[in-house]
Amino acid sequence: MVPLVAVVSGPRAQLFACLLRLGTQQAGPLQLHTGASHAARNHYEVLVLGGGSGGITMAARMKRKVGAENVAVVEPSERHFYQPIWTLVGAGAKQLSSSGRPMASVIPSGVEWIKARVIELNPDKNCIHTDNDEQISYRYLIIALGIQLHYEKIKGLPEGFAHPKIGSNYSVKTVEKTWKALQDFKEGNAIFTFPNTPVKCAGAPQKIMYLSEAYFRKVCFLSGDRDEQGRRSVLALPALAWGVTFSLSKCGLYEMLHVTPPMGPPDVLKTSPVADAAGWVDVDKETLQHKRYPNVFGIGDCTNLPTSKTAAAVAAQSGILDRTISLIMKNQTPTKKYDGYTSCPLVTGYNRVILAEFDYKAEPLETFPFDQSKERLSMYVMKADLMPFLYWNMMLRGYWGGPAILRKLFHLGMS
Repeated sequence: MVPLVAVVSGPRAQLFACLLRLGTQQAGPLQLHTGASHAARNHYEVLVLGGGSGGITMAARMKRKVGAENVAVVEPSERHFYQPIWTLVGAGAKQLSSSGRPMASVIPSGVEWIKARVIELNPDKNCIHTDNDEQISYRYLIIALGIQLHYEKIKGLPEGFAHPKIGSNYSVKTVEKTWKALQDFKEGNAIFTFPNTPVKCAGAPQKIMYLSEAYFRKVCFLSGDRDEQGRRSVLALPALAWGVTFSLSKCGLYEMLHVTPPMGPPDVLKTSPVADAAGWVDVDKETLQHKRYPNVFGIGDCTNLPTSKTAAAVAAQSGILDRTISLIMKNQTPTKKYDGYTSCPLVTGYNRVILAEFDYKAEPLETFPFDQSKERLSMYVMKADLMPFLYWNMMLRGYWGGPAILRKLFHLGMS
C-alpha cells in the first residue's frame, strides 16, 4: 500500500498546512465551562434546542446579549463534531479524532447544559418537555435540532455496515469504514449513492467520489501500473442517483459502496406546531423568525429555508438571527435579511477544491476576487485547515457570521 503522505498533496501544500496547524496548536482551544453539573432551572430567557453548530453558535451570541445565567442548551450528546471534515476522514486525509471535542468544552462558559432529549414542543405555552420528565419554559426559543439520518430506510442497513466494502461519511460510526473500503478496493465497481430527499452538505456524496477516483489514480500512478490505473479510475466514476428505498441487493455487483442515507426532519418536529407540512421548522426565509410564533426562531438544517444545508449557511444565518432577536427583544421589526448564502467547497482531489458560493436564487455569491470556478490548491488548504480553525475558534464562540464582510472589503478594494 502506498503511504498516504505520498498521495495527499505536494510539498507546498504540506508546508502550508503544517504551518497553519502549528499556529493552531500554539493558540490552543479556549477552555470553556458548562453548568451541566448544576440542577437545571425550569425557566430561561433564551432556550436553545440542539448542541450542533447552530445551537452552540447561537448560545454564545445569546450569552453576550442576556447573560450566561439566562441561557440554556438542551442536548443529550457528550461530544460535538465538526462534520464537514468527515469528507477528508473518509478519504484518509484527516484523522477522525480531529473532528470531535467534548460537548462540555464547546458550550459557552456559564451557559446551562441540560443533558436531555427534547420530546415535545409546546409553543402555545412557551415550554418544552424532555425525556427526563422535565418541563422547561422560555421567553425566546431557538430551534437548532439539525437533520435526522435514516439508514434504516435502506433495506439491508444499518446491519450491512458490518460488511467491509460499505461505508458512509455521514456518520461518526461509519466514516472510517469508507477509508478502509477505499484502501481495500482493487478492481470492479465503486458505487456512490445519493437519495432523493433533502440532505446536509449535498456536495459530500460527490466529494468522496472525486477523492476516491483521485486516490485510485495516485496509487496506481505511483506503483507504475498504468493499466490498473485505467481500470480502477473508470470504474470509480459510477454512479450518484439512487432512490430512497433502494436495496443493497439491487445495487448490482460492487467492490466498494459509499452510502448517503435518506434524511428528514427530526421526529420531534414532525408533529410539532412549529413545523410546516413537511416537518421542518417553518421560519421566515429572510429573518429566521417563526411564521406563527414571534418568540420562536430556527437555524440550520432543521428549518425549511430554501437553501443548501451546510455549516457555511449556518454561519451566515447566525449573524442574521442575532440581529433579528436583538430587534425583537426591543419590540422592533427585524430589518437585516438573510440572502440564502451557502457554500460548498467541492473537493475534487487531495489538493484541489472548487469553492462554490451561492444564494437563494442559486446565483454565485463569491467572496474572493478571482475565478472561484477553477480548482485551486489554496481553496483545498482553506477547506482542510483554515475552516476547522475558524469553526472551533470563531464560529462556535459567536464571532463568525459568514464571509459577507470579507466580500465587501474585497469588492471595495477592486473598485
